Amino acid sequence: MMLIVESGATKTDWCAVAPGVEPVNVRTPGMNLATMPQESIEEIVREAVSAFRKEGVVDDVAEVHFYAAGLIVADGEKLPRQARGLDTVLRSLFPGAEMEYASDLLDAARAVCGHKPGIAAIMGTGSNSCLYDGEKVVKNVRSAGFILGDEGGGARLGRMFMSDFLKGLVPEPVSSDFAKDFEVDYMTVVQNVYRGDAPSKYLGSFAPWILERYETCEYVRDLVEQNFKDFIERALKQYDISRYPVGVIGGFGYANRAILEKVAEPYGIRFSTMAATPIEGLVEYHLGRK
Repeated sequence: MMLIVESGATKTDWCAVAPGVEPVNVRTPGMNLATMPQESIEEIVREAVSAFRKEGVVDDVAEVHFYAAGLIVADGEKLPRQARGLDTVLRSLFPGAEMEYASDLLDAARAVCGHKPGIAAIMGTGSNSCLYDGEKVVKNVRSAGFILGDEGGGARLGRMFMSDFLKGLVPEPVSSDFAKDFEVDYMTVVQNVYRGDAPSKYLGSFAPWILERYETCEYVRDLVEQNFKDFIERALKQYDISRYPVGVIGGFGYANRAILEKVAEPYGIRFSTMAATPIEGLVEYHLGRK
């Protein structure tokens, strides 16, 4: 039995799988390995294991593949510093199991490219990208976060719109409708963006509202398309997009795949795969089907 784990800030997807056996999936809260206390990590892991045991699985786990955002794995390093607490918990539950820890970039690359070379793009609330040679990530254009980067992501779209809104550049009736639907006085916005616990999530929360007006408002249409163009120009074009296909992972990119394909067409970009989450692709990869 193999346990594949894909952990983000808000949720963690767990999948117990073996050849010829139907996968069993569990979802728990997300884990920030860099900041979360050991006892909180252990509580989440035990919650997942308990759910699996109710399904009659995980007692014979031989491999654990754990992927997480922000997990930095140095060359030749098997146990990243951020994963030491997690490793202690997992080894107590699965003694003798082989452990692998990897970043969300490798997670995305394996999910969309399998064992073939390609470009992987993460397009969720934030964004990231890499060139993958079929085994490892060989180039990464830094995301730089929602303030300095994250082009193509939901938070970036929210930031672009909010900046225009605060400066009076959003046309009517969109501006008035936005002010009616959200508490967006100047001080509230500044507090959430500069002093809030989750500014990226806050800005990204406006993206669905903005996108509802894509078809009917030229201003919104231009803004949405510019966000994707910036991702292509500032990230994807730094790889050889004429040679390698691009696979996309992330709810924001997947939900807006038709717009993304439209924007990408003049650049000659070929998309291989688009998926909201990587877990299905990771299962295929680890079972040797991809």
